[in-house]
Amino acid sequence: MDIAEADGRLLDAAESLFYEHGVQAVGMDRIRAASGVSLKRLYQRFPSKEVLVEAYLRRRDERWRGALAAYVAACPSVAARPLAVFDWLEEWFGEPDFRGCAFINAYGELGTGSPAVAEAVRDHKAEVLRYLTGLVRAAGVPEPGPVAEQLAVLADGAITTAAVTGAPGAARRAREAAAVLLEAAAA
Repeated sequence: MDIAEADGRLLDAAESLFYEHGVQAVGMDRIRAASGVSLKRLYQRFPSKEVLVEAYLRRRDERWRGALAAYVAACPSVAARPLAVFDWLEEWFGEPDFRGCAFINAYGELGTGSPAVAEAVRDHKAEVLRYLTGLVRAAGVPEPGPVAEQLAVLADGAITTAAVTGAPGAARRAREAAAVLLEAAAA
């Protein structure tokens, strides 16, 4: 097994187990068993659990934002794309393995006790905000920054609410609030 395959198997196992059970509930031996990669190779590639968690979050960030961007780009109306974010969230919330925001979950478990994980979480949130700012700007809002920040708060709130309640409709409520914000900002 080459390095790329080992890394892929380890990160796939880490993502599945950490997202479903939580970071602290999953030990390195469980990841080794789920991945089929030797413990020696696991520690060669990821010398600590913190390094593995950070790598898992960074990879998840790329995939999560990529899926969101692909969905939103398919929306024919540039003006409606900021709202399409919430449509995508509602679909995600309805998936059987939805467990909330992996980044908020990891931060909640590890907090500032893990600077590398905290930085990965902050980087993810900053990239999402940058993306939302671009969508709001393209939709014609003269000052997109504050509106994008409000949309980010609505999105995180919807994600957390859906995870806690199991109700995908939180995305619809957030979408309704986002529509009011966008309308007011464009006026």
